[in-house]
Amino acid sequence: MWFFSEEDRMLQETVRQFAHSALAPKIEKLDEEEGFNREAFFKLGELGLLGITVKEEDGGAGLGAVAATIAMEEMAAVDASTTLSYLAHSILCVNQIGANGSEHQKKHYLPKLISGEWIGGMGMSEPGAGSDALAMTTKAVREGDHYIVNGTKTWITNGPIGDVFYTYAKAGPNKRDLSTVIIDRSMAGFSTGKKFKKMGMRASPTGELVFENCRVPAANLVGTEGGSVKMMMRNLDLERLTIAGMSLGMARASIEVATQYAKDRKQFGKPIGAFQQVQERLTEAAAWYEACRCLTYDAAKMWDMGLMVGKEASMMAAKAKLQAAQMATQVGLDAIQILGGYGYTREFPVERYMRDAKLIEIGAGTNEVLRLIIARQMLGEAADA
Repeated sequence: MWFFSEEDRMLQETVRQFAHSALAPKIEKLDEEEGFNREAFFKLGELGLLGITVKEEDGGAGLGAVAATIAMEEMAAVDASTTLSYLAHSILCVNQIGANGSEHQKKHYLPKLISGEWIGGMGMSEPGAGSDALAMTTKAVREGDHYIVNGTKTWITNGPIGDVFYTYAKAGPNKRDLSTVIIDRSMAGFSTGKKFKKMGMRASPTGELVFENCRVPAANLVGTEGGSVKMMMRNLDLERLTIAGMSLGMARASIEVATQYAKDRKQFGKPIGAFQQVQERLTEAAAWYEACRCLTYDAAKMWDMGLMVGKEASMMAAKAKLQAAQMATQVGLDAIQILGGYGYTREFPVERYMRDAKLIEIGAGTNEVLRLIIARQMLGEAADA
């Protein structure tokens, strides 16, 4: 992007080299076996990327949404699965503790999360509360110097392997009585449920968190009791911006593979890139990718400049994520079509890019929910009439 600083460009090159050296050699096997690249997190810690948005005085890199989105795009262009686990760790857990946690919480949890010794995640979605997050039923009841937490979280990225979870729970009778507690694997009453087998993002473990009279120290309450809705919505906006960067990376990789194949593959005595139908798919993919890239990074830049707040932030983040996610899935499908039979096999990575890309149309806000957010901002009360 034209506004990338020298620091941004250095970060881009650093992450690109890391992705090709530490992620590329392992992703095909990990995808096949549904494994997890644990070593990558230690290397990410060494690079200072696990606390990318955390203030330097708290041990982080002190960077913003543009930098985080760059990291997501470059990693996802090689290995979207590990990138998704990285996003859950760095944006959904570490960023929130850094932004909202007490000094005690930051000192206790951030060092090991930022080094990669601990893996983080977030507990929000539940079996009966996905898109309607405020319908969650997990409860946190104060008893003396502890909270007793009961409930189940599902679709939790890093759930099966994580150590620390930034967890939302109801602390009162009203829908917006939402509190946040930091729960770690050592706490009595905490366990993990089944690990899900998935179509894509197969090297990013996803599962359930189970709380059965889980005893959480009162000191692990983030902010005030019942005061988490605004914090949750703010971080959802940042998640949507940065996860849009993942869609950019997967789409870019699909375009690169399909373009090279169209140059090399010959049919009827000439490269298939000479056929107008192939040219149409490639050119539309490239144009849509660039449009989404401009939208995503423009929104990230606005975030860093403090120009995205409230409903405007929600709408811009929703637009970027909606368009980038749809684009990446379609570009993946078009790449498979261009490669023909080879595209449908695992001889080439485009079928993996497409499988992985589809998740972004579901996670962090479905396409349908994002359209509602945008429509309500545009139409006001008329949208709900």
